[in-house]
This record gives sequence, C-alpha cells and structure tokens, in this order.
Amino acid sequence: MMHSIDMTDRLWARLLAVKAGRAEVKPDPADPVLALYEPIAAARGRFVLAQVGQSLDGRVATPSGDARDISCPEGIAHLHRCRALVDAVIVGVTTVQMDDPRLSVRAVTGPNPVRVVIDCDGVLTGRESLFHDGLAPVLVIRGAHAPEKALPADTIALPRAGCGITADSILAALDRRGLSKILVEGGARTIARFVDAGLVDRLHISIAPLIIGSGPAGIALSPIERLSSACRPVSRLYSLGDDILFDCDLKATSARQGQKVAMADAAEAAGRVDGILPEGEPRQNVA
Repeated sequence: MMHSIDMTDRLWARLLAVKAGRAEVKPDPADPVLALYEPIAAARGRFVLAQVGQSLDGRVATPSGDARDISCPEGIAHLHRCRALVDAVIVGVTTVQMDDPRLSVRAVTGPNPVRVVIDCDGVLTGRESLFHDGLAPVLVIRGAHAPEKALPADTIALPRAGCGITADSILAALDRRGLSKILVEGGARTIARFVDAGLVDRLHISIAPLIIGSGPAGIALSPIERLSSACRPVSRLYSLGDDILFDCDLKATSARQGQKVAMADAAEAAGRVDGILPEGEPRQNVA
C-alpha cells in the first residue's frame, strides 16, 4: 500500500519539538507523516538512519560522477527533514572531494546537523567549502595513523582496524560527543558498512522516475545464489511527489529473520580512500 505524505507546518513544528524533547508524539501507524518521521524524531539513545537516493535502474550517478538532481523537490525536502531530525550526518571524504556538499537544511525549516567527514588517511586539505560556509559545525574523523593537519574543524583520531576505521568505533566516538542520532548518507559502500555491522535502524531508499542507463549502483548486496537468501525488509511505501520512498525497518527485519542484513564488503578488495569508502565510491544526492 502506498502512503502519501501531507506535511503541514503544524505537524512539522510538532516533530521538531519532539526531537528537542519539548513535546511527545504518540505513535500512530495510521498517520503516514507520524509513521515515517516519528521514529526519527522521538528516538532516544543511539539511532542510525541511512538514506539512498537512486534512479529506477538503481543508479546514483552517471559514469562521470554527476549525482545531483536525481531526487525531485519533495524527495529533497524529505532528505532535509531527516537531516533536521538528527544530531549529525556522516559522509566519506570522497563525497566531499567530488560533490562539495553543504549537508545542511535548506528545503525545510529546522536545525542543521553536525557534519561528520570520515577521512581515515587524512587527505582533506582544509580548503573544502563546508569548512568555510558557517552553516554548521564540522567534525573530521581520521585514522590515528594519519599525519595531523591543522584543519578548521574539530578532529577525532581513531585507530585503524583491518581495512579501516570500524563503523562501531565511529558511532561510539560520536556518542561521547552527545551525537547519538545519526544520518548516514555519504555513499553506497559507506551505508553498506554500517548496515553490515548491524548498526542501521532504518534504511530509506528513494527511487526517482529516471533511467540513467549506466553508472554506480545505489547499494551493493553480497552475492547470493538463491532468492530465498535475499533480504526482505519490513517496509512501508510512501509517495514523495514523483519519487517513491521505501522505509525499511532493518531492526525489525533482523529480529524477524534472526540474522543481520548482509551487505557487500567490497572495501578490502577495492582499496581504501577514507577507511570507509573505497576508491570510486558511488555517492548519493547529498547537496
């Protein structure tokens, strides 16, 4: 069943108040707006949302790397609502280098999240736009092995484990900063790493009526031989203008299936760029 999102100023103000702890929303699965956004706004303690915006044929960019304008205006508004309802948004360094995103809330009213960049090997120069736009604080997570740089942002050094910094250690470091409600939107393999670790509560996949034809895919699942092994997430469908949103409850899915949702771990074979993203990481619509 497809649900329509009819967001009003009153409902949105209420959700922002819930996030800030100034109001409570009684969960109402019959109300599409509350069913979609209340789990984010009302979450207390660690909560991780991942977002993918892709075309009908599962692409997130052209072969040349153009990843902008895949989502329609309503889809962009949804993404910005998610940003406003979390404490921090995570992207990898490749996304910053290639897309120069602002990662701010512009399509809706609300607070900008802290912007977290995973830069395992310390390749950021400090000249990137998000360090200088003044929209929100920036936090850089680098590997303890990387050389120190005087970046115009707070920096956290974390030990490298295997092929990079683990997703769990990143979330633990953010927890210590009081950043427990997280949006991961910085690339298909970045999202896969967090999902593979069993750390993503909700996965939003927004599909636009667009056929790109070639280019990087939105999500890379582990190879399977039989469809009986495929993940069938507990999900609800929403209409976002021209886009269709799948709201996947991965925690409920794991509980139902009795196992984690498996995602491809292509990072070791592909070589690391930032400890989370391999070279050529598909990037999302993260302007």
